[in-house]
Amino acid sequence: MKRNNRLKKAIIITLTVLLLLVAAFYIYTLDYYRASDYANAVFERHGRPITKHITAFYPPTDADEEIGLIFYPGGKVEATAYAPRMMQLADAGITAVLVKMPFNLAVFNITAADDVLDAMPQIDTWYLSGHSLGGAMSSAYMEDHATKFYGHILMGAYPINDADIPLLAIYGSEDDGLDLETRVTDEERFRIDGGNHAYYGNYGEQKGDGVASISRQAQQAITVQQILAFISKHAD
Repeated sequence: MKRNNRLKKAIIITLTVLLLLVAAFYIYTLDYYRASDYANAVFERHGRPITKHITAFYPPTDADEEIGLIFYPGGKVEATAYAPRMMQLADAGITAVLVKMPFNLAVFNITAADDVLDAMPQIDTWYLSGHSLGGAMSSAYMEDHATKFYGHILMGAYPINDADIPLLAIYGSEDDGLDLETRVTDEERFRIDGGNHAYYGNYGEQKGDGVASISRQAQQAITVQQILAFISKHAD
């Protein structure tokens, strides 16, 4: 009888701990960076849903380069916050595909790019991109899938593998704590003077980030310019 009571008590304690961990994780996921009203408006007006978690921004027919870019959002950042930059890429002829991650954490769907490739077989030339944690997870995915893409573009992130694929790592001079110099070559990285970690998207300021000396619009414009130059260089 005593043995049964000890077993029941151990089971109850274990279940209680598990419930507390689940509750703590749920509370953690509720604290995320939300998209601005402007970003939400761009998303609603121009985004075209492919599946529940995949939204495409299509270029004008007469400007379509038949090139696609898949984007993994930053950790705990609402995906719609990146809609303005996705729309800028679309205006330049790129089909920009935004992936909504479970709990706003790309670590829970590292292979999300597979779903995009399966859903949009009409595009043959693809690039993969990500911001912050989304960049790290896109790098993790790229390790075994590099042959599917023409290039890898990171923002406020560094590669976590040595995938044999053209790489562009964009970072802001005010992005505190990001060390790219020991991880990528001079030719692979581009520094935005005055840029910080958060301004690749429209979700306000980010805790622990450096203070940008340029506007969010300026940082995104420079980012788009560099992405287009990189694509132009490696698309053929």
